[in-house]
Amino acid sequence: MIPMVAVRVQGLAVVAQDVAPVVLLREESGSRRWLAITIGAPEAQELAAAQEHVVSARPGTVELIIDVLGALGQRVVRVEITQLRDSVFHADLVLADGLRVSARPSDAIAIGLRTEAPLEVAEAVLEEAAVDVTVAAGDELPREPDGEPDEEQIRRFRDLLDEMSPEDFRDPGTE
Repeated sequence: MIPMVAVRVQGLAVVAQDVAPVVLLREESGSRRWLAITIGAPEAQELAAAQEHVVSARPGTVELIIDVLGALGQRVVRVEITQLRDSVFHADLVLADGLRVSARPSDAIAIGLRTEAPLEVAEAVLEEAAVDVTVAAGDELPREPDGEPDEEQIRRFRDLLDEMSPEDFRDPGTE
């Protein structure tokens, strides 16, 4: 079995004006590892809507997939980013009966957000493509009471992203 690490969607960002958006994943444990996966603009809009629990008048593709799974007696129990192969991230939807369905990470993450399924990334993917965001000793950033980073920490991370180039992400590529 592949060692997996729980992560959460921290947000969406644009690294540079000419570069596609990225979805930012942060390891849930005390680690400072962040993973940026480049996605397309429409996928970023879908992720933002899923993150904000926006319900549209007509179901989009993500809602359709969830509805079809439900009609077939299935549900998503976990989303896994399983590998980074040839600079392309790969993901699986893990269904209640153990069946795995391959998906683009952006779609899988949006489905996971809509279904409140846990999100995990293979340790090997984090080792290869994550960025370790550290702060100087004595410069611990404040956290909200629930342990989540506060808005200042998120702003600092976005500032860090603005200073980075896509090469700093070890060329994770697009999905």
